[in-house]
Amino acid sequence: KKNVFFFVLSFSRSNGDEDLQAMKAGAMLRKVKSRSWKKQRHFRLQEDGQTIWYKSRWAGTGHSTFSVADVDVVREGHQSEILLSIADEFPADLCFTLVFCGRRSNLDLVAESASEAQVWIRGVRKLIQNTKSMNDKERLDQWIWDWFQKADKNKDGRMNFKEVRTLLKMMNVDMNEEYALRLFTVRLPSSSTSGCLENEEFVQFYKMLTEREDVWRVFQDYSRDGQILTLAELEDFLKQEQQEGERSLEHAQELIDRYEPSENAKKHGAMSIDGFQMYLVSPEGAILDPQLLALHQDMSQPLSHYFICSSHNTYLMDDQLRGQSSQEAYIQALKRGCRCVEVDCWDGPNGEPVVYHGHTFTSKILFRDVITTLAEYAFKVSEFPVILSLENHCSMEQQRVMAQLLDTILGDTLLRAPLDRLVPQELPSPQDLKGKVLLKAKKIGGVEESETLTDEVTDEVSDEDEADPKSLSAEALRLNDKFSRELSDLVVYCKSVHFHSFEYSRQHSKCYEMSSFSESKARKLAKDTGAEFVRHNSRQLSRVYPSGMRTDSSNYNPQELWNVGCQIVALNFQTAGPEMDLNDGLFSQNGCCGYVLKPDFMRNDDSFDPERPQDRNGYTSLRLSIQVISGQQLPKVNHKEGSIVDPLVRVEIYGVFQDQAKQETSYIDNNGFNPLWNETLNFIVHVPELALVRFVVEDYDKSSRNDFMGQFTVPFTCIQPGYRHIHLLSKDGTAIPLSSLFVNIKISELTTEV
Repeated sequence: KKNVFFFVLSFSRSNGDEDLQAMKAGAMLRKVKSRSWKKQRHFRLQEDGQTIWYKSRWAGTGHSTFSVADVDVVREGHQSEILLSIADEFPADLCFTLVFCGRRSNLDLVAESASEAQVWIRGVRKLIQNTKSMNDKERLDQWIWDWFQKADKNKDGRMNFKEVRTLLKMMNVDMNEEYALRLFTVRLPSSSTSGCLENEEFVQFYKMLTEREDVWRVFQDYSRDGQILTLAELEDFLKQEQQEGERSLEHAQELIDRYEPSENAKKHGAMSIDGFQMYLVSPEGAILDPQLLALHQDMSQPLSHYFICSSHNTYLMDDQLRGQSSQEAYIQALKRGCRCVEVDCWDGPNGEPVVYHGHTFTSKILFRDVITTLAEYAFKVSEFPVILSLENHCSMEQQRVMAQLLDTILGDTLLRAPLDRLVPQELPSPQDLKGKVLLKAKKIGGVEESETLTDEVTDEVSDEDEADPKSLSAEALRLNDKFSRELSDLVVYCKSVHFHSFEYSRQHSKCYEMSSFSESKARKLAKDTGAEFVRHNSRQLSRVYPSGMRTDSSNYNPQELWNVGCQIVALNFQTAGPEMDLNDGLFSQNGCCGYVLKPDFMRNDDSFDPERPQDRNGYTSLRLSIQVISGQQLPKVNHKEGSIVDPLVRVEIYGVFQDQAKQETSYIDNNGFNPLWNETLNFIVHVPELALVRFVVEDYDKSSRNDFMGQFTVPFTCIQPGYRHIHLLSKDGTAIPLSSLFVNIKISELTTEV
């Protein structure tokens, strides 16, 4: 029998390509971790065309692997700090870097020859392109192929019952042995003498495992004959369940054209169960409205009217006591849509300013290199402005060097003067400032007076020192007792000023003046004078940063500060967790451009108090009902053989104080493959415009803390009601292939009896 199925796209493409064939043959490459750690490893592309395997010649049977799907990009030459550090030893044409998705460290490699380096550079790039161009069916085929490869222990291209039992455990299924044997036997061909499933039979076996009874029930509710959905029946489903209203008929036809695999059904304007399931697992069937993923908001309002994706201590890859400072941290933050990055500058040797966390053991990098990285990566993901938040601890001489470097490296992208040379009455918009870098720092005088002031100002300190006077040191005062005119002149719309009071700001502050607040100070202001904080932030920018006590670079809850309209809520991007999930969730909308328009009641003079949301004009609360139906192919958290998860789902609401809530389902014993809950969780949401909904899946443990399995966070206003799939993300924020929740969401106005 021909192995028809496993003509997998990436596998078949790799067979005819010289580079990929050479990668399969393998090569000795040097893996480089530092100037002193350079070790040879044998690398090769495995037969699936998706997995790269490598090991030391001394490692015995031990080896490591990674999937090409986890590689974001290949950089050629000395394009990492590590490879630059060995440039005197290995020329650029031997070197390349694999950059992974998420927070995983880069892999720096050195080939034996320039031609071998090119084979791997071209080959990995082709594989990345192949992976990105796969459609949903091809991804599923690849996924099945991967499982087959893992379970086929003896590599004979067939699967006996023992291997099938192992496979079920690997796939998070604890199935009764008798039932598993029955499924296995049903799929054995009558002609089989080996008692093994071959490729085609394995596919059928997999399909039996993955039949979606939950989707079938929904399909049956709207299909009169139980076999197909007519155009009218699909329209009825979209109108009744998916709440699509008038465009349901037009959309029904679009869905049939797009997802129905049967040409015969298409011809008759109908959808089969296969097409229905393909629609439900597609982006159109996801919880996050794909139309709101694209750039769609008004970008012509003042900067103060937007939440701005912001990073704290951007240079750090780890904690702020001993962590590594790296240009790579800036690249990763900018790739995630960050639009406000921080640079802590100190005097360095040879007249060159350096960037690091002062008075700690964090490593140092050159200010010059940081600005060069910013120039290259600032606008690759988003064209809207980047704010460079400068923590200046340098002497006058090195401040002048900083100004010169900013000027020469950033060139025309650096904003040096107000737009149209006019004194601003309100901040310009992201649209007006496209492709510009704005410097946030101290400024001598105001924009109006910058031509007539003296060259120096005394007793200047950095934002974070100023915000917390206890942190002032003699050295900080000594180094910052002067501020250079050259650097001052580069500050236009983000002049750092001390915050006195909301009353003082209302009477005296200019629109281009902004203050920084420690998280504790900002929280206190939010709690005590929330409505005033909202009004202040409708006119001026506010930056909030984590407490200096967070030496582990942990994060605070950003939602509390978004609730009062703070735009620049800076987080430690290098630290995964719920706080960064909220940040990623908020900024996943609007084209991931790093700017999200605040609700209208936070942009005008209306009095909005997050502590009393019912007092605002037009207040309406909503009921959110979430039926958690099922899970699909949830990830394992313990990779020991035989270990299977007991999953539960928790739904968390983040928003104003009255909206903070969480509820969870019961846990399902020993089934991470297709657990079925059918449990409904209900919430009341008072300010949906500010709310975020976080879905978390955990492995229940009665004797210790539950293990995290996956999550997805979505702005309430971006939720699509109806039957939806939630495609889960890892702790790092990367997609977990084929892992999802199936839910039914209903949103309705809360009616109160008079």
